Amino acid sequence: MAIEAIGWAAALLILASYLLVSTGKLSGQSAAFQWMNVVGAAGFVLNSGWHGAWPSTTLNVAWATIGIVTLWRLWRSSSFPFGSGKGPTA
Repeated sequence: MAIEAIGWAAALLILASYLLVSTGKLSGQSAAFQWMNVVGAAGFVLNSGWHGAWPSTTLNVAWATIGIVTLWRLWRSSSFPFGSGKGPTA
């Protein structure tokens, strides 16, 4: 039952992120959008992996990886909230 709840929460999170970007409430380059997608994709990885849906699991690993890389790039730039734009040694 918990796996199903995780899957539904992931679906709602990714759907909400898409709605917010589509309506102009969030930027596709915002940390909030990227975090919503990373967390949602992680939930889908758990859910689809549990059910043996390997194509969906693979897609969502890639989806989360894209989000993580984008968050890292945002963190390295001045675009990330509270970031200095100089990375971890700043």
